[in-house]
Amino acid sequence: MKILVTGASSGIGEALAKLYATQDNKLYLLARREDRLQKLQTKLAPLAKKVEIIVCDVTDFDTLQRKMRELPDVDMVILNAGISLGHSLEITPFEEFKRLYDVNIISNHAILEILLPKFLEKKSGKIVFISSLASIFSMPSSKVYSSSKRALNAYAEGLRYKYEPHGIKVLNILPGFVKSELTDKNKFYMPFLLSTEDGAKIIKRAIDKERRFYAFPRRFYYLILLFKYLPLFLKQKIIKHLFR
Repeated sequence: MKILVTGASSGIGEALAKLYATQDNKLYLLARREDRLQKLQTKLAPLAKKVEIIVCDVTDFDTLQRKMRELPDVDMVILNAGISLGHSLEITPFEEFKRLYDVNIISNHAILEILLPKFLEKKSGKIVFISSLASIFSMPSSKVYSSSKRALNAYAEGLRYKYEPHGIKVLNILPGFVKSELTDKNKFYMPFLLSTEDGAKIIKRAIDKERRFYAFPRRFYYLILLFKYLPLFLKQKIIKHLFR
């Protein structure tokens, strides 16, 4: 299988690349940090059928789309690239807000605009979105990140209805707290925190089973759902207490 992984230089993306590094797979690893990609390529090259790195900042849309046009035909794309601004109750500066949406949402469409016609032509392909449990309920301190991931959920859902009849699988994975550079910014207790490796293994199992929507850890997911559907006055009271 030929697999493209974005955000592959660290965290979940790097861990997934390691899990898919077998003699059955050709890997195309995309990220902006060339040194990290080269080290990963050297490590995985003996394990995989092929490992090719693609050095690109996903917010450089012209370069990103050019590299997608140059990319050999792939069977699966794991859209993992994402950033967080950390947690803050302050108003987010516009440039930071825009960059987060450029990375977390717009870059995915820039990639798929090029790849989807190829998937349609061969009537197969798998698109995997790495969203977040934070998309289910937006806390005051993570409103920008949460809203970007909720938008990603909506985008994935629409693509699924449109393209699954054409043989294209669209999967949306919602991890909770998984250790990475993104979660390292958090200065608070993170319930059900998973190691990078354990989180990646769960994601790979969900992909292998073609789970269209999969949120984990399950206990944390159900707790968030319970909180989400509390009466509004009660939610406001709890949030006011948490952020006083």
